[in-house]
Amino acid sequence: MDAAIQEKVNVWLNGNYDQDTKDQIKAIENSDELADSFYRNLEFGTGGLRGIMGVGTNRMNRYTVGMATQGFANYLKKTYGESEIKVAIAHDCRNNSRFFAETTAHVFAANGIKVYLFEALRPTPELSFTIRHLGCHAGVVCTASHNPKEYNGYKAYWNDGGQLVPPHDKNVIQEVDAITSVDKVIWTGGDENISILGKGMDDTYIDMVKDLSVYPEVIEKQKDLKIVYTSIHGTGITLVPQVLERFGFTNVHIVEEQATPDGNFPTVVYPNPEESEAMSIGLNQAKKIDADILLGTDPDSDRVGIGVKDHKGNWVLMNGNQTAVLAFNYMIEARKAKGINQPNDMVVKTIVTTEMIDAIAKAYEVNCYNVLTGFKWIAELIKEKEGEENYVIGGEESYGLMAGDKVRDKDAISAVALLCEMAAYEKDKGRSLFEKMIDLYIQFGFYKEGLISITKKGMRGQEEIAEMMQQYRLQPPATINGSQVVQLLDYQLQNGTNLITKESWDINLPKSNVLQFILADGSKISARPSGTEPKIKFYFSVHEPLGSLEEFETVEASLDQKIQSIITDMKLK
Repeated sequence: MDAAIQEKVNVWLNGNYDQDTKDQIKAIENSDELADSFYRNLEFGTGGLRGIMGVGTNRMNRYTVGMATQGFANYLKKTYGESEIKVAIAHDCRNNSRFFAETTAHVFAANGIKVYLFEALRPTPELSFTIRHLGCHAGVVCTASHNPKEYNGYKAYWNDGGQLVPPHDKNVIQEVDAITSVDKVIWTGGDENISILGKGMDDTYIDMVKDLSVYPEVIEKQKDLKIVYTSIHGTGITLVPQVLERFGFTNVHIVEEQATPDGNFPTVVYPNPEESEAMSIGLNQAKKIDADILLGTDPDSDRVGIGVKDHKGNWVLMNGNQTAVLAFNYMIEARKAKGINQPNDMVVKTIVTTEMIDAIAKAYEVNCYNVLTGFKWIAELIKEKEGEENYVIGGEESYGLMAGDKVRDKDAISAVALLCEMAAYEKDKGRSLFEKMIDLYIQFGFYKEGLISITKKGMRGQEEIAEMMQQYRLQPPATINGSQVVQLLDYQLQNGTNLITKESWDINLPKSNVLQFILADGSKISARPSGTEPKIKFYFSVHEPLGSLEEFETVEASLDQKIQSIITDMKLK
């Protein structure tokens, strides 16, 4: 074994680590597994920690969580000085999540920080809400979101209820990196600083969600809307049924096979509502009882997926862009119809989310802002515009929505309730959400999106992806799929260029390694490498007019073919 790795192993075998940890290290017989557990320190990135659970420096365990918390605590104390510091802590259903949350709470408390710890598993959006409601300076939720069961994570939040953004993200990382030994962690003492949160905070959060309802009178008329909901073994089961009941829905069917929180996720491969396999049990139940809508949330309840019947009565799963279009349009259209819209209303989406939302917002004369991928940037924009513009809703293509400004991270709990309200609103008019989607395509144009992810394996993988991006930067293609490339948007260099006129302009967003090609026919291709894996994602957006419902299948097939032709022309498959 590499000498540096062996030295790390020896530190754990001979240092202040518990005997069970040492025994687990000795029990690892596979040298590759041992090397992978210790070859690096689990990186505390801008979003916190995420990794496989187990012993070692490259794993999620008591020691890596404790060291991260000590670094976070040190930064909070440097930032706020002698004033009382308060943090809120939540966790999801994953194996060891409660243990990691309690470890986090004890280290913060031992550092003299006031801790509000939830009594049991709770959704991530409730943690974000709690930070704001209690005036906390920071927060942590122990979750690995939709990752496989072997993973866990540690998401760090700031005082606005959003995940860390500059300068705090880099500053916290610096403090965490400075904790080079478990001996630098204050593990015990100060348990009197820990307070337990329970039903009282749940009720306050549910009150907030209920206030987002636009048409309670329509729900009263359609209260027997047939809803199927699955929590996919996650935290949604703690609040979603209560929220739907509070909204007034009386005909809610829970997918019992997936209702019990379980970190082993026994009925799915990936506990992610983006995956059709994870929604399949719920879809079968929805078909069986002839439901109006199916909804599923991921383990920490920040993502939501929906299923509805199409215009021919067949059940389909909507993608994240379609769900976002429906939600944005409803909040804009319904608020205007109800007379509760404001002249300074704004909506926010990410740069890789469908431009159909931009078209809808423009038609209603509502400001639509585009930010970098990640809800922390939506939260940051809300903070920046506070007092000037009224935030209504934000979203991204990866199944995330956030209505109202009381939560500053994607919120599948409120999204479930509002999507059900939307289904009730359309049913009251004698149509489905899918038929509403087609109406919007006819009104604003049929926008279709695609996504592929390419992994470059081996030691050269990351380098190959970097070379690919550099090639695109220096020599952007003149045409893609026969259409001229008219603009190159470079978010790393923070500039846009008209490739025809050579005119350039600044992009006023933080640096991010993303490139976008805008074609003469209106198509858009985005290239976005992962910062942690040898992987690159390509997002495709194409659109055509849709004249009528009868043309739907033909135009959809044409758009699908266009995306495939772009992929082929760019030699991505």
